[in-house]
Amino acid sequence: MIFLENIRMAFTSLLANKSRALLTMLGIIIGIASVIAITTVGNSLTMSISTSMQAMGANNINVMLTQKQQEADERENGIVFGQIIKNKRATENDNFTDEMIYALLTEFTDSIEAVSVSESVGSATVKKNTDSADISITGVSLGYFMANDITMVAGNKISLEESQNARNVAMVADKFVDEIFDCPYIEVIGKDFTTTINGQHVQYVICGVYEYVESEMAAMFGGNTSTTCYIPLTTAQDFNHSRNYANLSIVSKVGVDSEDLARRIENYLNGFYRSNQYFEVMAFSMASMVSIMGDMMGTLTTAISIVAGIALLVGGIGVMNIMLVSITERTREIGTRKALGATNSSIRIQFITESMIMCLVGGIIGVILGIGLGALGAELLGYAASPSIGSIFVALLFSLGIGLFFGYYPANKAAKMNPIEALRYE
Repeated sequence: MIFLENIRMAFTSLLANKSRALLTMLGIIIGIASVIAITTVGNSLTMSISTSMQAMGANNINVMLTQKQQEADERENGIVFGQIIKNKRATENDNFTDEMIYALLTEFTDSIEAVSVSESVGSATVKKNTDSADISITGVSLGYFMANDITMVAGNKISLEESQNARNVAMVADKFVDEIFDCPYIEVIGKDFTTTINGQHVQYVICGVYEYVESEMAAMFGGNTSTTCYIPLTTAQDFNHSRNYANLSIVSKVGVDSEDLARRIENYLNGFYRSNQYFEVMAFSMASMVSIMGDMMGTLTTAISIVAGIALLVGGIGVMNIMLVSITERTREIGTRKALGATNSSIRIQFITESMIMCLVGGIIGVILGIGLGALGAELLGYAASPSIGSIFVALLFSLGIGLFFGYYPANKAAKMNPIEALRYE
C-alpha cells in the first residue's frame, strides 16, 4: 500500500508541473530514443545482410589461394628490418587443377555435395536496334547451380552435354530479356544474341531465362544495373585459354559441420602447395562469415549506442537538478510529514520513487519515439524494421537505474532534513 501511495504521489507531483517534468525528461527521452533507433536500424541491417549471405548458400565453403606469410628481412648480424613485400599474382600453374578437385572429392566423398567453379569472361553491352543492355559473362560449372539459389522462369539450365562440348549457349536474366527482346520469356529460348568481348565477336544461343534478383548494393545506389549471363565453364575456358581454377565453392552435405569441413579441406589442399613458394590455400564457410558479419555489426551498433547513451547521463543530471529544486520547494511539506511521524527511509523512498517514475515515463516515451525513428531509418535504407525486444527491456531498466542513481542524493538530502528547521523554512 505504501509503495502504491508513493507511485500515486509521484504522478501527482509530475502532473502538477507538466512543463517542468517534460523538460526534465527530455534528456532521458532523447537518450533512450537514440539508442533504440540505432539498435533498430543496426538489427535491420544485420538481418538483411545475414539473409543475403545465407541466400548465397549457408553450407557453402569458399576455397581460394592466398599469399604465404612473407619472409622476415634478417641480416647476418641478427637485425630484422621487417618483412619483404612480395605481391605476386597467381599464375595458371598456381591455380587448382582437375586432379586436385578429383582427389578432394575422393577424399571427402561423404561430406561434399558438389563443387562449384566460376570464371569471368568479361563485361559487354548487347545492342538490338535502339535497345541495349549491360551484361557480365561468367562461365560456370554444373555445381554452380547447387551452390547458388537461381530460379528459372523459362527454358533450362546449362546441360551436361552443353558443358562437356563447350557449346555457345547462355542463361540470361529476365531483366535482360525485357530490355532486349521485349517478348514472353519462353519465346526467346533458342534465339541468339551477339556481343563483343575484349575485341572478339561472340554469339550465344539462349537456353534458359532465370529470375533476376537485385542485390542490396544495387538497390541502395540504383543506376543502370548489369545482369549476369551464364555460359558453360568449358566455353569460358576456351575463350580465356585457361584450364585451371582460381577459386572453388564447395557445397557440404546436409548435417555436415561446414566450419569443420572448411578446416579439413584447407589442410588437405595445402598438401598440394607445400612446394609452392608463394601461395597456400585458405578455406572458409559462409556460416562463419555470417557469424563474423553479425558480430561486427553488433559491435558497431553497441559502440554507437554507447555514444548516444551519453545523453542519458545528461538527462540524469537534469533529473537530479530538478529533484533538488523540488525538494527545496517542498521543504515545509517534508517538515510536516516528519513532524507527523514519517521516518527518514519513508521520505527517502518517496523521492527516489518520484525520480524513478519520471525517468521511466521518459524511457517509455523514448522507446516509442525510438522505434518510430528506427523504423523510418530502416525504411529509408530499404530494410525491414527489426526492433530489439532485449534492447527495449534493457533501455527501460537503464532509465530506472538512472532515476535511482541520480535521485538518491536529493532523496537522501530530504530524508536528513531537520523537521524544526524545515517547518520554519519560508
